[in-house]
Amino acid sequence: MAIGTIIQAPTPEQRQQIMPKEVPATLTLYLDGKIEQFWLRENAVGVIFLMNVESLEQAKAAVDALPLTVAGLMTFELMPVGPLAPLGILIQGQ
Repeated sequence: MAIGTIIQAPTPEQRQQIMPKEVPATLTLYLDGKIEQFWLRENAVGVIFLMNVESLEQAKAAVDALPLTVAGLMTFELMPVGPLAPLGILIQGQ
């Protein structure tokens, strides 16, 4: 899971320069299967990506290459997630 936060709002000039690159870069990660789902954060300005990568390093490399991150306007908190393994206890008796 990659939780992105806009740390500095882009100026109108930055928005014109960066956003035409940000959207295709994000969609490329989606089409490459690195982002499975994405949401807009409601409690902060930013995004949440459910990522399908082999490691946190791969996730970091992917989000660090996004234009808003490169410009220093967005940061990401990365969080490894996986199956809810304790649920296996509920089906062991079958």
